[in-house]
Amino acid sequence: MQHVQNQQAINIQFHKEQFDECIFMFLKLTRYLPTKNNVKMHTLNKEVRSILVNIIKNRLNCKDTMGYGNDMLGIILNTCGPEHVQNPLMSMDEIIEECKTFYLAGHETTAQLLTWTTFLLSTHSEWQEKLREEVTRESGTEIPAGDMLNNMKLVEMFILETLRLYGPVTNIQRKTGSNLELRGIRVPEGTILSTPIKMIHRDKELWGEDAEEFKPQRFKNGVSRAAKHPYAFLPFSMGPRACIGQNFTMIEAKVVLAMILQRFSVSLSPKYVHAPMDVFTIRPRYGLQVVLKSLHV
Repeated sequence: MQHVQNQQAINIQFHKEQFDECIFMFLKLTRYLPTKNNVKMHTLNKEVRSILVNIIKNRLNCKDTMGYGNDMLGIILNTCGPEHVQNPLMSMDEIIEECKTFYLAGHETTAQLLTWTTFLLSTHSEWQEKLREEVTRESGTEIPAGDMLNNMKLVEMFILETLRLYGPVTNIQRKTGSNLELRGIRVPEGTILSTPIKMIHRDKELWGEDAEEFKPQRFKNGVSRAAKHPYAFLPFSMGPRACIGQNFTMIEAKVVLAMILQRFSVSLSPKYVHAPMDVFTIRPRYGLQVVLKSLHV
């Protein structure tokens, strides 16, 4: 009797695995169906690829007269590109994918960060004045750089709190490279682990009862001391696979924010409707409408 029950359990498990595999295959195949969204994605992907191929070909054609350039694409072509005829380190497809990652993913996330920074600037006038005073003290009317940016502590706190509440990336996934155990739960090799950044950033156990409130001062002692756990802040992920562009993003955001504060006062338009939407990144569903008033009329 026991043998029969064990055999039934094995059969049930076998059928469940077959069913799960069928579902997985079906979900993978749906991306090739000619749905409206799939057709649009295919068209956009083809257009982006065409643009990048033209940029890369222009660099290759100008190599003898101008070189590949000293930007990210130039570095890739110099070290990994077609010059290594016998053993190219990267194929054209790989170079294109790298360009997508740096140019497109980097642009989109930073653009959304600046969008939400502007939103919070327009809804917290007291902080807008504090930041403007700091920017004026450190850089006057100059474009801030170097030590000027390093001394803008309030601006950095403001951006970090924006990243906590409206971080562009809401979820990261990692694939386990081996069998492991997490707090008594066995996780087999190849499992996709998902980290819900948005939920962690608003967790009251980690950030306190005011976790939903905008409080840049929580970062006055640095990122590792802002919450009850040193790794609770994850807008750029953490560890060896952390975002390679995080330092550049922070510098870029500081410069843009400082230059806005030097020139304008910002307030929210009555037309604005607050409806954050998660589509790859967090963005305003109906756009961000603000009123800019020049400080130097």
